[in-house]
Amino acid sequence: MIHHVWGLLTHPNREWQQIRGENETISHFYGSHVLLMAAIPVVCAFIGTTVVGWHFGTNEDGLAKTVSVSPTTAVLLAIIFYALILGAIWLMGNVIHWLARRYPERPDLNHCVVFAGYMATPMFLSGVVALYPLVWLCLLAGIAGLCYTAYLVYAGLPSFLAIDQHEGMRASSAALAIGVLVLEALLAITVLLWGYGASLV
Repeated sequence: MIHHVWGLLTHPNREWQQIRGENETISHFYGSHVLLMAAIPVVCAFIGTTVVGWHFGTNEDGLAKTVSVSPTTAVLLAIIFYALILGAIWLMGNVIHWLARRYPERPDLNHCVVFAGYMATPMFLSGVVALYPLVWLCLLAGIAGLCYTAYLVYAGLPSFLAIDQHEGMRASSAALAIGVLVLEALLAITVLLWGYGASLV
């Protein structure tokens, strides 16, 4: 739920313990957390690409080169972007569930999807910078969000799977590696959608 966001940013170890003790359904979790948090990068990207436009340096006259997307096109792109984010959370939940298959206290798929959604919280929050879509700024915010997400994974996955720190390091590294691949695919699609959406749609 949204009240966990502050806890994950300020005292993640304690917050993970609290999250692990909850029996939240996937539908309730999506409704109370993922649908709201995933809207942050989507809405910010919509505003940034329609009102401000992507900034790509300056032209020969010294004027800023920007690429904007029409509101009609941006609505369609936002829907696709939103669906991709929601799907990525579901996919990572399934990845974590698969990685946990050899552990005695394997959590069910429901808990794994919840873990994946909370794990992505820093990435959701970093999407705020899309309000002013400078390529370097979005890249910097994305790296910062990814780094804190990695910290949340390493801090939370061992206790979530009820395994020791050594085994937890291996599981966390595997989950993070697959998560980075999913993120890279999502970012590539995002750049195509928001950077070249006007010509693709």
